[in-house]
Amino acid sequence: MVARAENIGVRALEVYFPSRYVDQVELEQHDGVSAGKYTIGLGQSKMAFCDDREDISSVCLTVVQSFMEKYNVSYSDIGRLEVGTETIIDKSKSTKTVLMKLFEESGNFNVEGIDTTNACYGGTSALFNACQWMDSSAWDGRLALVVAGDIAVYASGNARPSGGCGVVCMLVAPDAPLALEFPLRGTFMENIYDFYKPNMSSEFPTVDGPLSVTSYVRAVDYAYMAYLEKLEKIDGEKNASLDSVDYVVFHSPYTKQVVKGFGRMAYNDFLRSPDAPQFADVQQFKDIAREDSYTNKVLEKAFINVSKQTFGAKTKPSLLAASNIGNMYTGSVFFGLASLLTEVSSADLQGKRVALFSYGSGCAASMYSFRVRGDTTKIAEALNLTSRLDSRTKVSPSDFEQIMALREKTHNALEYEPQGDVAQLFPGTFYLQKIDSMWRRAYGRTPLN
Repeated sequence: MVARAENIGVRALEVYFPSRYVDQVELEQHDGVSAGKYTIGLGQSKMAFCDDREDISSVCLTVVQSFMEKYNVSYSDIGRLEVGTETIIDKSKSTKTVLMKLFEESGNFNVEGIDTTNACYGGTSALFNACQWMDSSAWDGRLALVVAGDIAVYASGNARPSGGCGVVCMLVAPDAPLALEFPLRGTFMENIYDFYKPNMSSEFPTVDGPLSVTSYVRAVDYAYMAYLEKLEKIDGEKNASLDSVDYVVFHSPYTKQVVKGFGRMAYNDFLRSPDAPQFADVQQFKDIAREDSYTNKVLEKAFINVSKQTFGAKTKPSLLAASNIGNMYTGSVFFGLASLLTEVSSADLQGKRVALFSYGSGCAASMYSFRVRGDTTKIAEALNLTSRLDSRTKVSPSDFEQIMALREKTHNALEYEPQGDVAQLFPGTFYLQKIDSMWRRAYGRTPLN
């Protein structure tokens, strides 16, 4: 018999993002748009990207191997590996099976788990699966890995600046410093066509931009309300609100959307307690129907202003990676967590509740929370996030466009040898060597030194 696991959650964390980026100010100038359209309108500073040398399998191989080396974890100790991604290069073969290549030397092939897909939500579902496995009678005492991330690529035009690339690897274990609060979770799901990928011949999604924004804030509403209900019923919290959580980390398609999402939480607090002192200046919105509020820009701005100071304390520290990398789809919310651990000291985090809002178009969303129950210093040091972001190479917008054109041209290529310069990659990066006549992919790895 295996003893019941306690304080299950994230014990360790590693991230990977490409070595090159394009500056959003320079991209504004290159695209001939008004100054601030990407930097202020989207809230983005830099955007990571990769050429034809990297695909979803290579970036996942990179982050897992890097994680195992940094933390000196044995592949023999892993009993479950879950992958959350929406970047699909095969309609049948999962990315998880490619990652099993890393387990060969250990002889450990008894590893449960598989890919989970629904837009940007798959990583959260993978995390839930791994934690629930460890919390169940099926657990065999071993550890779990959760991998979440994507390559976010858009067609040339207004949507392209909201791309990015990043992937995370998390170790799920008992006695974790980031302990998942069972069962404090609120979920919202509905059928909606705001962002989806029906065309398998292209990397680009089909997007209804205005609908996607509305769907995101609608999901915030219902997931947050369900989470507050759990806090009151299960945790005994009275009049649960933003005051009940110390930090809030959001899925970030772009950071301006996170600002709107936080304001939306304040709006929900207002609806629950309209006479609270902090809402004295927004009483004119008391009688507006919820459905009408989604397109009310005056209301949106008012609650962004009302929550501005709280946002700065509870959410802004989590946006370091998002503003400098861009959208990472399934990995986005966890890069927010990595940013929080980077920007806030372990001492200041002790005992704090960190709420996460995960959203995936289509749509699936959850709000859940971790309680910090241990030292996070080693995680922050291993991430070394700020220095790694600063070590990247800036690429001109014209060169960036040429690289994107190459990716588009060679998508689903057969009998193909990539053209990208391997020397441009970070040390220890896995890369695509070739695709043969049966679409089988071979990978190499750059030297660590």
